[in-house]
Amino acid sequence: MARTHGHTPAADRLVARFSLLGEHAGVWLLIGAVGTALDRERRGEWRRATATVAGVYALNTAIKLVVRRRRPELAGLPPITRTPTTLSFPSAHASAAFAGARLYSRLGLPAVPLYALATGLALSRLYLGVHYPSDVLAGAALGAAAASTHARNRPTPTALRQEARRLASDPADRSELAELRDELDGLTPPWPAD
Repeated sequence: MARTHGHTPAADRLVARFSLLGEHAGVWLLIGAVGTALDRERRGEWRRATATVAGVYALNTAIKLVVRRRRPELAGLPPITRTPTTLSFPSAHASAAFAGARLYSRLGLPAVPLYALATGLALSRLYLGVHYPSDVLAGAALGAAAASTHARNRPTPTALRQEARRLASDPADRSELAELRDELDGLTPPWPAD
């Protein structure tokens, strides 16, 4: 049976501890907070990315309350870890993880370790017996889609500033600069420092 293959008491404890990193999107919110604190130039971008991760977690929770799918229950094989609720679809670990990996890699963090962490956290939920594979896949898809929508629909202040500087250097582009100013004015402050 796949649910017990490779399980030892030591491995079970290790995976359960590792999985705690993703509880309530904790590690992803921490990464975002550190990025916000350390990257002054893009502080607003980090705040928005971190808020998106938190939003994905909240959306995931709302979906669970609507779908109400119960966690796996296998006779004689209890889950290896506790969970905050009995609801499983979609996996919040997977949704927050793939949203965080996508958003933070776009802000310059190395993608391979972020996606390795995301994948490990998502798969840990299967190992621990608290999710079905479809929960994890749906969670990963939700997180990646939300992160893609965030990046596609929201120009960053840094990108807008760079475009403004480019346009300001050419007097023929003044009308385009005015449009860019209006777009920048439509974004929510506070602005990151230059």
